[in-house]
Amino acid sequence: MSSGAGHVRDIPSHGLSATWHSTDGLSVETLSLSFENDSWTVEGFLGGVDVQYVMRLSATWQLQQMLLFRDLDQPDLWLANDGGGKWGEVNGSHIRALGGCQDIDVRGSSFTRTMGIRRLAIDLGTVTRVDTVVVNPETLSVTRSTLSYTRVGTRSWSIDRDDDHGSHQFDVDEYGLPLDIPGHFRRLDPGNI
Repeated sequence: MSSGAGHVRDIPSHGLSATWHSTDGLSVETLSLSFENDSWTVEGFLGGVDVQYVMRLSATWQLQQMLLFRDLDQPDLWLANDGGGKWGEVNGSHIRALGGCQDIDVRGSSFTRTMGIRRLAIDLGTVTRVDTVVVNPETLSVTRSTLSYTRVGTRSWSIDRDDDHGSHQFDVDEYGLPLDIPGHFRRLDPGNI
């Protein structure tokens, strides 16, 4: 269950959970993370917009698939990554515009920053750019953005984006999950994991 990154601890075998509130008080994200069959399963719920997402990640934190549910029993959005940067939908169609993207960023989610942070074993002051799929859960739009991760402290990161979403700096816990993200999210249970 090791991430291969020396800057974060291995997540306990029993998994973990976390909760964030948006600073505007309009939404809450609850998350559970578990490890089985050599893969991570992430289940998140975005209250306020009533969205559930389920992600499957490899043992090394590479996204394999993401399902997003709004108000139907079947997923409203299903994306898969072949591990080589090719993305597709449930019907098997290839999404060329997302080619080369490594991570996924679900708007309204604090957790989705964790994938890059756990995978990027970079030194302090180093910047790494990650091509990322950005999902708007309200409209189901899927776009791409480049996120520049900078490790600014032992447990501090800065993320700059090339899209219309703001840049931000934040601290993470020992497992690489964001704590408070000023102006965006407040972690409710940092001592609970």
